[in-house]
Amino acid sequence: MIDLFDDVAQSLRTARSIVVLTGAGISAESGIPTFRDALTGLWARFNAAELATLEAFAHDPELVSRWYDQRRIQVAQCRPNAGHLALAHLQQIARGRGKSFTLATQNVDRLHQAAGSTEVIELHGSLWVWRCLDCGTESEERGGAFEEYPPTCPCGGIRRPGVVWFGEMLPAAALAAAQVAAERCDRFISVGTSSLVYPAAGLIEQAIAAGASVLEVNPHATPLSDRVRWSLRGPAGELLPRLVDAAFGSPSGKNV
Repeated sequence: MIDLFDDVAQSLRTARSIVVLTGAGISAESGIPTFRDALTGLWARFNAAELATLEAFAHDPELVSRWYDQRRIQVAQCRPNAGHLALAHLQQIARGRGKSFTLATQNVDRLHQAAGSTEVIELHGSLWVWRCLDCGTESEERGGAFEEYPPTCPCGGIRRPGVVWFGEMLPAAALAAAQVAAERCDRFISVGTSSLVYPAAGLIEQAIAAGASVLEVNPHATPLSDRVRWSLRGPAGELLPRLVDAAFGSPSGKNV
């Protein structure tokens, strides 16, 4: 009798089109706090959700930009974990076998790219990108802390972090690409997402409605757990490498 893990692995081998959606859970395994974690130190008296709005930035751009810059510096100290690496390996294998593979993420840390994933759809933007409110110029910031808050653009305008705040629309092109992929795939993998934040969580529902077989990888149950085909409970950094290895062989092995 085929057990749950072997069933999922076999399903990946026969898939024609794979879509993966990742959330804060996979980044938390690399030491990046989720939005639900309490702020500490100088930020303990603030609510993260209240800092993540355009209204908060308009009211106190120095405070909000300083907080996001601190997050950027903290994320710079983090490294991709085994879950990120497994997804990069899965992408390489899938495309090498002529399968369609799409990786969409709600995370803003670019750890997927650091792990080797390419063409990642960033649904919520990136901590590394800062955008001028006047001229719209975007630039990636990989250096140390800014010298002033809020940082300014050469044109004289102030710059904001290139993330999607509460109340803002997701990047239209990114969302459209993810939706098309979700509607066309036959295997959908949800990793470390609470399935509470829309419209990203709606991608799972779109895949289900289109007839895709959905796998959820999460230590905890979510509102969509009862609707997916498979639920693997545990950390992505433990389960994803095992799953990819079971389906295609290890990165150093020959069975790929």
